[in-house]
Amino acid sequence: MAQHREEKSKIERLRKMAGKKVLVVDDEKLIVKGIRFSLEQDNMEVDCAYDGEEALQMASNKEYDIILLDVMLPKLTGFEVCQQIREFSNVPVIMLTARSEDADKLMGFACGADDYVTKPFTPLELLARVNSHLRRYSKYLTAVSGEEQEKSHVYTIGGLELNEETVEVTVDGEAVKLTPMEFKIVQLLIKNPGRVFSADEIYERIWNEKAVNTDTIMVHVRNIREKIEIDPRNPKYLKVVWGVGYKIDKQ
Repeated sequence: MAQHREEKSKIERLRKMAGKKVLVVDDEKLIVKGIRFSLEQDNMEVDCAYDGEEALQMASNKEYDIILLDVMLPKLTGFEVCQQIREFSNVPVIMLTARSEDADKLMGFACGADDYVTKPFTPLELLARVNSHLRRYSKYLTAVSGEEQEKSHVYTIGGLELNEETVEVTVDGEAVKLTPMEFKIVQLLIKNPGRVFSADEIYERIWNEKAVNTDTIMVHVRNIREKIEIDPRNPKYLKVVWGVGYKIDKQ
């Protein structure tokens, strides 16, 4: 019986992942070959690039569901590629690196990456991360395209406005371009004005998994402030309660 449920679950996962378009970017061809094989076993369509310029060109010419991007690349670094991709796309980007320093991870998140996987990694670990981000991105796209049938909700705090149906944020009537993760953080805080959320709680609510490295939240908050605040050093909306967490105050 348990084996039957496991097989059914696997078939359902393969059905959902079938046809998902993935761009794998790494200058080590053996690593690319291994990743490609694992993803194709889950019925995904995989394209490969081996330097930063090639990756950027492919990402701009074709719509992908997720991008796996090595940090150390010829011509353009993974950080540079990710930053430029964020100028025209919200596609999930998972950075791949042989270095585990927090500074590298913070740099990746600051450039707009959604996740980080440190080499060496197992195919199962990478596949789990890919599937998790694909599910979240699918929900995000559904909301953007208006396929959700739920009632529209608009939340306003002062000049800050968030529209759940259109997945848009404006400040004093001006549109603000947020990544999917940034939007979810603002959404959580603006729907609970005055309530302080710890970094752990934000991570677990947004990523739906146990908090591992909450520096991720700090970087996202910094990026959000740069976009929604007139003076990020003296924020009007997204505030820190030192030693406790983050909140958007009632106004």
